[in-house]
Amino acid sequence: MSELSELAAEAEKLDAADELAALRARFVLDDAVYLDGNSLGALPAGVPARVEDVVRRQWGELRIRSWEESGWWTAPERIGDRIAPLVGAAAGQIVVGDSTSVNVFKALVAAVRMAGEDDGAGRAHGAGRENGAGRDEILVDATTFPTDGYIADSAARMTGCALRPVTPAEMPSALGDRTAAVLLNHVDYRTGRLHDLPALTAAVHEAGAYVVWDLCHSAGALPVGLDEHGVDLAVGCTYKYLNGGPGSPAFLYVRRGLQDRFDSPLPGWNSHAEPFGMRPAYAPASGALRGRVGTPDILSLLALEAALEVWDGVSVEAVRAKSLALTDFFLRCVGEYVPAARVESLTPAAHAERGSQVALRCDDAGDVMKRLVERGVVGDFRAPDVLRFGFTPLYVGFADVERAARVLGETLV
Repeated sequence: MSELSELAAEAEKLDAADELAALRARFVLDDAVYLDGNSLGALPAGVPARVEDVVRRQWGELRIRSWEESGWWTAPERIGDRIAPLVGAAAGQIVVGDSTSVNVFKALVAAVRMAGEDDGAGRAHGAGRENGAGRDEILVDATTFPTDGYIADSAARMTGCALRPVTPAEMPSALGDRTAAVLLNHVDYRTGRLHDLPALTAAVHEAGAYVVWDLCHSAGALPVGLDEHGVDLAVGCTYKYLNGGPGSPAFLYVRRGLQDRFDSPLPGWNSHAEPFGMRPAYAPASGALRGRVGTPDILSLLALEAALEVWDGVSVEAVRAKSLALTDFFLRCVGEYVPAARVESLTPAAHAERGSQVALRCDDAGDVMKRLVERGVVGDFRAPDVLRFGFTPLYVGFADVERAARVLGETLV
């Protein structure tokens, strides 16, 4: 039996034994191999009917009554509670709304403000300094998605802090008594490297600072453990592994013990203690609602709520196990099908350091990805030379993986 037929046969057996295989029916898919869920998740089958109901009945018939009767007003926190178990958080700590960038800004400025308020009593999770007023530095992941860097720079200028880009590996030694806040990515968007959230969070806390985690490439792909590891603040998008749709609203996590100190730089009427009181002075609501700003984007919010129903009965641990099996199998198939030295994997081999994507360096990556898409294998390209393949275990199977690697090999001959 040829290596090709052996790998295809193995893929068939793996799919037959896959406990998550039936979940594929919960999505709208075609014959293409869709490996770009780390940019935009596939459409959950229940979303179109839900959106139609929101538009035709809730908006078209009930109109303004839907703020109460259809639960529009409570959607940001209700949907936040739906996301919470997927990132290891108890209810009441996540609010959904705005974009990832806006939420990064809220979280980072609030973290700096909290650091400035710390006094000799120390931090709840660390000794801190004798006087928090000396904390005037923000550390940002030097390998971050560009927008996070732009937001961190603006937040630093607004708060009078110095901004210092540092790689995650260098972060523990870069922390000091001037550090107010640290912004880190859980998974590197370009390489798929998974960073050590528990250890880095502990290091930031030991230095007496606050940590903000960007979960865009981990939420819905692997266990995060926000509560377990004492994360202060976190943000994430919902259109990748959570399949919320293009431009679906992001989420903001504020640890319960910090909620009464969370001072948003964007106080809006939706986060006011009396939103319909129309008071001239701002008084923040209690809890995670402090993360709200203006009127929620109801159409996108309720599409996301419907999309999250695909997670009913699914454990993140099972998703993680399949993700690792899929990426392992893909790397094996690439090793067999792709000509030697034609590509180089940028994604760590170690499971503890791998997210749910594989990034391959390839000299003519842009043209290669165009040819792959023409042949029904959809990944994406990141300049100047990276092919990215995202593996969403809810709808990607092992036969998909084998086919993608085989077509890649044929394209690179």
